[in-house]
Amino acid sequence: MAFVKVLKTAAYFKRFQVARRRRREGKTDYYARRKMVRQDKNKFNNRKYRFVVRFTNKRCICQCAYATLRGDVVVAAAASNELSAFGIPVGHKNYAAAYATGLLCARRVLKKFDLDEKFKGKEELDGEEYHVEDEENEQRPFKCILDVGLRRTCVGHRMWGALKGAVDGGLHIP
Repeated sequence: MAFVKVLKTAAYFKRFQVARRRRREGKTDYYARRKMVRQDKNKFNNRKYRFVVRFTNKRCICQCAYATLRGDVVVAAAASNELSAFGIPVGHKNYAAAYATGLLCARRVLKKFDLDEKFKGKEELDGEEYHVEDEENEQRPFKCILDVGLRRTCVGHRMWGALKGAVDGGLHIP
């Protein structure tokens, strides 16, 4: 029998650090999350809102959330299976459904903060570029950061439909 050199000794396993659970499951990119959630020091205890877009096998989910020490708090959410009540019975994970879900979530967020009367969003939905901060208003628009999770941000992805819906709904997403 040949001599086999032991590469991973007891000292190796004493120093080995197990990754976080959601990293091991492949669900969370903590580097990107830290960059999104971290707040400036001079804005201590202010909320930094994220517009979260996720796609499952059957539907699209949009949420507006902010981070606390206890965990994320969801302000408002919309899922594409709710579009059945608005006259869209099937096709809940395509680009158009993502747009409608983002629009629905944006209107719910603005209604929650009583900003739905001040920021109407885009009146006629024709696909043209729209920026809510260009409108003359004494109050700044509600700002969110787009959170796409582990998805690749490639051209033509459905998450851009949800982003366009949220922007047309009256949110300011830079």
